[in-house]
Amino acid sequence: MLALYRLASKWPLGLLHALGALLGWLTWLASPTYRRRFAQNSARAGYRFAQVRAAVAHAGRMALETPRLWFGAPVPVQWDGPELIEAAYAAGHGIVYLTPHMGCFEITAQGAALRFGATHGPITVLYRPARQAALAQVLATARQREGLETAPTTLTGVRQMIRALRAGQAVGLLPDQVPPEGQGLWAPFFGQPAYTMTLAARLLQQTGATPLLAWGERLPRARGYCIHLQPFPEALSNDLDTAVAQINRAMEQLIAQNPGQYLWGYGRYKTPRKVAS
Repeated sequence: MLALYRLASKWPLGLLHALGALLGWLTWLASPTYRRRFAQNSARAGYRFAQVRAAVAHAGRMALETPRLWFGAPVPVQWDGPELIEAAYAAGHGIVYLTPHMGCFEITAQGAALRFGATHGPITVLYRPARQAALAQVLATARQREGLETAPTTLTGVRQMIRALRAGQAVGLLPDQVPPEGQGLWAPFFGQPAYTMTLAARLLQQTGATPLLAWGERLPRARGYCIHLQPFPEALSNDLDTAVAQINRAMEQLIAQNPGQYLWGYGRYKTPRKVAS
């Protein structure tokens, strides 16, 4: 599998995005379950299909651009709001990047590591270890890069992220990712109860880090990406339930800026999986 990823990484980004768009639509047409979940999730959020149909192709682009981002030559990256990062580092309490399943979330961590890692230390990103050995090898190799560290979704990984924040560094996670049972709570997401991680809120409450909303827009005609940064829209509550709901609202507001690049087919409202004892 690693050899296949390395082969695909040499293809032009435009070709990968074109094939990815085709893959996205073929998947949508071939899978009634995926179509139904896509339609239900976007309708819950108040969007008509015409407003989100671009997300069908973007899901496929995300899948096929990944080898290029992991193993290929650098891609063009623009920035919107990098001064927010400098201000957050100047505050001295670290940064928690909050990124939904929107656009190219791989490029946000890579871009931050490349631009700020040498000056301010690495960015530590949360990841779920792959169950398949072949894929685990790909992930382990892909994310070994300057300025980027990974933390598994375990107690050890959480401690690693806390240490990074207390050292004034940055961490990144996807707060709309459904955590395992016992690691989240039910909170509204577009008006529907969704099992939501508490980790993002706990990291912010325990360390006083600066929360920044971040997402990587996939630019048209394979011109690269634009990393958008925004301040958290309100003061985070000290109450955990309230803080989790606030983070969900912030993700909703971010998604509303470009619903055509959100992964509406993601199982956001699924029942959390049990952790093996």
